[in-house]
Amino acid sequence: MPKPNPATHPGYFQRYISQVPEDDLTAAFQNQLPVMTAFFKNISEEKSAYAYAEGKWTIKELLQHMIDTERIFAYRSLCFARHEQQSLPGFDENTYAANSNANKRKWSELIDEFLSVRQTTEILFSSFTEAALNHSGIANNNPCTALSMGFTAIGHVYHHIAVMKERYL
Repeated sequence: MPKPNPATHPGYFQRYISQVPEDDLTAAFQNQLPVMTAFFKNISEEKSAYAYAEGKWTIKELLQHMIDTERIFAYRSLCFARHEQQSLPGFDENTYAANSNANKRKWSELIDEFLSVRQTTEILFSSFTEAALNHSGIANNNPCTALSMGFTAIGHVYHHIAVMKERYL
């Protein structure tokens, strides 16, 4: 499936979608996996506890945020593909981070969890037909398609890897 039309997602998702180099969702998932795996595995346990400023998330909290967001985007995609009629809620990323317990977890466990979540996300998206991918629903009071959520999930990871490189490493 090609990249989604900007009319099929909230405008602020474009900042993530534009970071995905591939025009095909399946290829984008497949190509990102080795990049993110190598990136995360090159961060030490000690470094994963680092925050670049007072009140900012640690690298562990940032990865937990990515895990939580991937799950939420996958759930939204499932709902949209299955023609859910209810509007789905938004989420407060700072409240989630504050209640994540990420800093008490081992870095390797967080990496393993994210890779497992990503695997199930890929399987979910591979099960969708073209019609399901193009079906839209409402989340956080904004219309969006399942396809847009898939590209947003991939771009969200690229966005946070760039943030880590710029501010943390």
